[in-house]
Amino acid sequence: MTATRPPTAPTGTAGTAGTADGFPGPGIADHPPGDTVSLSGRPRIPTPTGRPRTPGRVRAPGALPLIGHAVSMLRDPYGFFGSLPAHGELVDIGIGPFKATVVTTAELTYEVLKDDRTFDKGGLIYERTREVLGDGVVTCPYKDHRRLRRVAQPAFGTVRQQAYTRLMSEQITRVTGAWSHGREIDILADMTTVAARTGVAAFFAGHLASPELSKTPGDLATVSDGVFRRMALPAPLDRIPTPGKRRYDRSRARLRGTIDAVIADYRRTGEDHGDLLSMLLATTGDKLTDTELNDAAITFFFGATDTIAITISWALHRLSTDPELESALHTEVDTVLAGRAAGHDDLEHLTLTKRIITETLRMYPPIWIFTREVTTDTPLAGHHLRAGTNLVISPYVLHHSTATYADPERFDPSRWEGKALGRVRDHVENGIIPFGAGPRKCMGDVFAMNEITLALADIAARWRLRPVDPAAVRPAHGAILGPVGLRLRTEARPSAAS
Repeated sequence: MTATRPPTAPTGTAGTAGTADGFPGPGIADHPPGDTVSLSGRPRIPTPTGRPRTPGRVRAPGALPLIGHAVSMLRDPYGFFGSLPAHGELVDIGIGPFKATVVTTAELTYEVLKDDRTFDKGGLIYERTREVLGDGVVTCPYKDHRRLRRVAQPAFGTVRQQAYTRLMSEQITRVTGAWSHGREIDILADMTTVAARTGVAAFFAGHLASPELSKTPGDLATVSDGVFRRMALPAPLDRIPTPGKRRYDRSRARLRGTIDAVIADYRRTGEDHGDLLSMLLATTGDKLTDTELNDAAITFFFGATDTIAITISWALHRLSTDPELESALHTEVDTVLAGRAAGHDDLEHLTLTKRIITETLRMYPPIWIFTREVTTDTPLAGHHLRAGTNLVISPYVLHHSTATYADPERFDPSRWEGKALGRVRDHVENGIIPFGAGPRKCMGDVFAMNEITLALADIAARWRLRPVDPAAVRPAHGAILGPVGLRLRTEARPSAAS
């Protein structure tokens, strides 16, 4: 992902300009642990009541002729969307000819997500995402979703999850085992390698040769960044063959071509590798076409790589700047693991580890924005929405809401003590949707949580990580909220067993 201008704190007006050099102020790590600051490093400015100022539906200020809010979105997406709850529950925005309504409260968000027939997948973000993922289980319309989910769901059953954790542990050890004391590392690159190799082993049985695999993480990052940038460019500007557009097209074609080659080889040999793709090919009843197989495979591989690596990286960043929290985590992993690598049976005992991860997902939801399309005239919050209306949902906005969280910009894992998150109403109550909610909730959420937990526990058991330049760390602007400028220095810990 490219290093771009970090977000500014909400000010009550969409699209606030930054300083002359394009940056609004100090980075998030310039503040001591626990400071109540926004992702940009500026103090959070809540509304007087902590609730949206205007009930109902309003238009966001700051739109420019012809292009609407496109400049605000590209310049400062998190600040722009973070400012919208101050204006209303439903806020209309425009990006060139594209018009949408942003849903800014948890209650209305869940009303939308629980009804996937009325509020179907669609809108500008999904049109861009479909360029990459096709009509896989994440992006397909309502009419196809139940069938595709039914075919793929067995891949995430309990028995397979146990097998996946063994693969995860192997890849975590393989990458972190190459670290040495005092080494400076690009943690996102290393965690992307862990997640990509795990995804290959789980979904394609390690079938991808290393030359193809070595290009895949970079292609995923290029595509993710391109999806967001293309979303904010009105047609026909998005078709201009700029260097960025050419990189996007090359990466997208290479990802597709790599998966096509694997599918063709599986069909040719007929061998069962015991992986996801073999399971999909062997499915009886609803057979998948090659296009559907490609869509399914690249969807799962995409979901199992970028978002997992980003969450681990953000969690390690927060730990590296909070010695007290890091010490508490070391105590937990030393007690639970006693010097051995983390495994499936340890997951239920790593409670602080999971709270740290949950708080990381709250503060830095990887998929921070997505869209829905209204399929039939329907009321929402007392307002009539016409069929074809595009709705925007932002987990980032919900997760940083002063209506739901006390000091939402404070990184505080203790806020999750004693809280369950297994049911839809748990998510409504706690205002957190890192994996979505309702019928379209991510089916790989357990897979992702397991891998992030194992990685964080194993790293904490063997290493202390120190920030190299915390002021350089900032969120990237893209479809996925990843860190830019995050480099850490390793310090070996004594063995917990010694």
